[in-house]
Amino acid sequence: MTDAVLPPAPEFGAPLQILPSPEVLRFLALRRSAPAVALRSPAPTAAQLQDLIRLAARVPDHGKLAPWRFVVLEGDAKDRFAAGLEQLAQSRGDAVAASKLGKLKIPPLAIAVVSSPKAAAIPEWEQLLSAGAVCTNLTYAASAMGFGANWITDWYSYDREALALLGASADEKVAGFILIGTVVEPPLERERPDHSKLVSRWG
Repeated sequence: MTDAVLPPAPEFGAPLQILPSPEVLRFLALRRSAPAVALRSPAPTAAQLQDLIRLAARVPDHGKLAPWRFVVLEGDAKDRFAAGLEQLAQSRGDAVAASKLGKLKIPPLAIAVVSSPKAAAIPEWEQLLSAGAVCTNLTYAASAMGFGANWITDWYSYDREALALLGASADEKVAGFILIGTVVEPPLERERPDHSKLVSRWG
C-alpha cells in the first residue's frame, strides 16, 4: 500500500492545469476489481480513509449539490450491521439472502455510498449518476493506494428494512457498498467487452 501524501486540496477558484498522466492511463488499462471474499486486513488507516473520501467526492456534480453521503462500516460496527442483516434474512426464512452476506462480512472495511437526491432544478437522474461516479472514484482510489476494492450492491442495497438498519431515509438509496482490504492474491483478468462493437457515429 502506498503512503504517498496527497497534494493539499486546491483553494476555491485556483487554476488547475490539465496535464498528461501516463501513470493514470496505465492504471486504467490494467484496473481490476478484487473479489470481495479475497480481501483481508489490513484495511486503510484512518488517514488513508480520510484521503479516500476526499478523492471520492471529487466527481462531476451538476449544481454542486453533493447528492450523496458516506457510511463507514468497520470493526465491531460492521459486524453488528452484518448480524442485523442476517437476523433480518433469517426472520423471513430466507437462507439464500443470509448466504449472500459473506461478501460484506469478510473484507475489513465497507463504505456505503448513499444516494441522497436533493430538491433542485437538476434532474434526479443526474444526481443518481453523480452517486455512481462517487462509487467509481472510491473504488479506483482504493486500488491506486494498493488495496483491493470491490463495488457491490446485493439485496441489502434495495431492501427497505435493510436500508433503515443502515440509517438511510425513505428518500435515499444505496448506490453501492465499496469493500476494501488487502488482497490475498492478485485477481485474474476477466473477459472484457469488445468496445469496437459498442461505438457508433452519428450522422
